[in-house]
Amino acid sequence: MASRRVALKAVDWLAFAERVPPNQRSMFNALKTRSDAISAKLASLPETPAAIDWSFYRSAVAKAGMVDEFEKKFKALQIPEPVDTQTSAINAQEAEANKSALAYVEASKARIAQYEEELTKFKNMIPFDQMTMDDLSDAFPETRLDKVKYPYWPHKPIADL
Repeated sequence: MASRRVALKAVDWLAFAERVPPNQRSMFNALKTRSDAISAKLASLPETPAAIDWSFYRSAVAKAGMVDEFEKKFKALQIPEPVDTQTSAINAQEAEANKSALAYVEASKARIAQYEEELTKFKNMIPFDQMTMDDLSDAFPETRLDKVKYPYWPHKPIADL
């Protein structure tokens, strides 16, 4: 049973090590060493505990009925395993993180496509020093002069002087 539990909770240390920042490498190594020591100790334990030889104790203990009482209490003893209450929350967090990461990747791909489109526009554009004002207005519409708002540009109206 101990090895089955260890097999279910195996950690992918290579994938874990890829995500560890260089300044936390010593803490990661300490964690891995401690985890390996605990795993080795757990793996050295047998699947089931050694059976108690009650007949040996009946012959060795002088008081009659004492071993039978201990045996009955031992068989009635039930040690509950701790209930796992955090795995579902962790799995939900992981699913949410994966969903947000996929959304971020998709948004990033859209931004990359937009930036590549702008880059090809800039590469195919007339050099700036050879542009006329009309070429500049065509290439960058946001720089187009607003003749309604500034009818005398680059000159100031006489009323403002």
